[in-house]
Amino acid sequence: MTSVLFDAPGPATRRRHRMYSLLGTVLLLAAAGFVLWRLQETGQLAYALWEPFVTPSYMRALLVEGMLKTLQMAFGSVLLAVVFGLVFGVAKLSEHGWVRWPAFVVVEFFRAVPVLLLMFFIFLTYGAGEGGIGSYWSVVIALTLYNGAVLAEVFRAGVLAVPHGQAEAAYALGLSKSQVMTWVLLPQAVKIMLPAIISQCVVALKDTSLGYAILAPGLTEVGKSIFQEFSNQLQAAIVMAAMFIAVNLLLSALATWVQRKLVGERKPLTVPMVGRDTSTAI
Repeated sequence: MTSVLFDAPGPATRRRHRMYSLLGTVLLLAAAGFVLWRLQETGQLAYALWEPFVTPSYMRALLVEGMLKTLQMAFGSVLLAVVFGLVFGVAKLSEHGWVRWPAFVVVEFFRAVPVLLLMFFIFLTYGAGEGGIGSYWSVVIALTLYNGAVLAEVFRAGVLAVPHGQAEAAYALGLSKSQVMTWVLLPQAVKIMLPAIISQCVVALKDTSLGYAILAPGLTEVGKSIFQEFSNQLQAAIVMAAMFIAVNLLLSALATWVQRKLVGERKPLTVPMVGRDTSTAI
């Protein structure tokens, strides 16, 4: 059967595709079997190395002191980043150059600087020592600055995605610029921006693991204390990776559901690369 976009595969092509799928499955199973065999040969499957991760006290530490702290840092930074992004995203849409260009510099600077360097700089400048803000807030502030800069572009792109006729009609009714932005553009842009904001939670959650470098609390710090006690670095890394993957899959599924529910399409909201100024004054 032929559609407008492509020719449906015939019997020979379908057999070839099934053969490729079967071959790929066999190769994946073979690779998994080889990994398990190597783990068994090197003694990495010994029960003593995995015992902490089935012990209630250690699992409680991983979930409460580890994952819960990680989620607190991630979602705290995202909430602050939303405020940061809203302010600077709207500023980048300003028709006044003295507002737009400083906002452009701030956003592009924090988008370009690696998060780990931001954490080090904030911790060594304001976090370390007596009276400092500590490693927890150093991670939160660093993630806020980076994710806020990204969300600023998300807000800007979301507002620009609203048809221009909406703003023109509002101006024709006599609304001011702030009223147009608050009552007309932002409410319509929310459904476009919300999936990207949720997706940014995944980025923030993963980046909390970098707080390990400045001894911040969280899942990686708890995992460190476990593998230092039991010398099971590989096992701890696998368990922590599985926990990160599980939470990130839930967030990704939530973002996909919200996007399909509100936006009605699979293509995510795109954000221009660092260094490109495609802002348009509203």
